[in-house]
Amino acid sequence: MKELVESIAKALVENPDHVKVTEEENGRSLTLRLEVHPDDMGKVIGKQGRIAKAIRSVLNAAGTHQNKRVQLEIG
Repeated sequence: MKELVESIAKALVENPDHVKVTEEENGRSLTLRLEVHPDDMGKVIGKQGRIAKAIRSVLNAAGTHQNKRVQLEIG
C-alpha cells in the first residue's frame, strides 16, 4: 500500500524527492500518512479535494482486497 501511495503522489507533484509515506498498522486497520513539499500540497489535494478522494477510493479498493480498513492522512 505504501508503494502505491508513493507512486501516485510522485506522479502528481513537482518535487517527487520530497514525497514521504509512513505506514502504521493496527490490527485490521492501516493508516498511511502522506507528506509532500508545501508547494505541492494543492496538487495532491486537488480542487475541492477531488484528487485526495480519488486516492482514498483506490486505497479502499486495495484494502478491501487485503481485508483491511485503510485511512489516508495528508499533511
